[in-house]
Amino acid sequence: MIRTAAAIAALAWALLPAAASAQEAEFEPHHAIGVDLFASTDADDTHVIRTGLNMDFNYRDPEHYRGVRLEKAWFEPVGDGWRDRTRVYARAADDLGDWKWNATVGTDGHTVLGSAGIHDESRFRKEFFLERDIVETRQGLGRGIYYTFGGVALDLPVDDRNVFTVVGGLQDFTGDNLRTHLRANYVHVLKPDWGLSAQLRTRYFHDSEPREYDYYSPRWYVQVLPVLQVRRTLDSGWRYLLAGGIGAQKDSNSGWRRSSYFNAQLTSPQRRKWSMNSAFLFSETPTTSGNSYNYLQFTLGIARAF
Repeated sequence: MIRTAAAIAALAWALLPAAASAQEAEFEPHHAIGVDLFASTDADDTHVIRTGLNMDFNYRDPEHYRGVRLEKAWFEPVGDGWRDRTRVYARAADDLGDWKWNATVGTDGHTVLGSAGIHDESRFRKEFFLERDIVETRQGLGRGIYYTFGGVALDLPVDDRNVFTVVGGLQDFTGDNLRTHLRANYVHVLKPDWGLSAQLRTRYFHDSEPREYDYYSPRWYVQVLPVLQVRRTLDSGWRYLLAGGIGAQKDSNSGWRRSSYFNAQLTSPQRRKWSMNSAFLFSETPTTSGNSYNYLQFTLGIARAF
């Protein structure tokens, strides 16, 4: 099923740019409809597929809309057979003074799910976020284990070429576990005209109740990851990002191990009738067993404004 979904996504990706280029660069849309696909797999033989249908009855651009989202998700935790979930959301995004916000809030028939965020565009950028979803493990799906994750991210620029970013958050799981997240990144721009930067990404979390259920939850976890990244916008308006690095990770139950990372993203120009965004992610991060590390993720979204 993962391979079939990936093949369909690859075909759509190949066809979309030609269709989009035939459209006018600028127009005034009022509505939009879109479909998206998410697929992931890891070394624990856990597979996830999500498909979504977005219908926006009030649409101006990707940062200003009102609508609904229907989502179907399939989960196969550790090769234990497929299980499906249906979800319904209301979604919206707009401005609030100097701030921009977005929210997707709904239900799976059992509890409230979704995400929300608000940020400004000042030099010292601030972002507040909140999300809630199910834990995608055998016990998480079988026993209804959810998490609620909220926090804040701050940009602390030194000058035009050097920026620090800090993130702090709390993740509350069904049961007694409360996870504290801390992240700190340093970004140095090497070539502004290339969009090339060197980054040092660090991550730490602490669990108050380790191994409470079957998701990965050591007492603590730390990761240090040097990354090279290229982010550019072409003359045609298409944007792409390539990032990769090799670092190290360690938790309370093991010594230092390699941590690899690769991310590729492609986004079509805004304010066209057809739009597309896609991403591929590979990482070596712990899975539920705590011993296997390969994780693959692919996303694709296609929308039509009218």
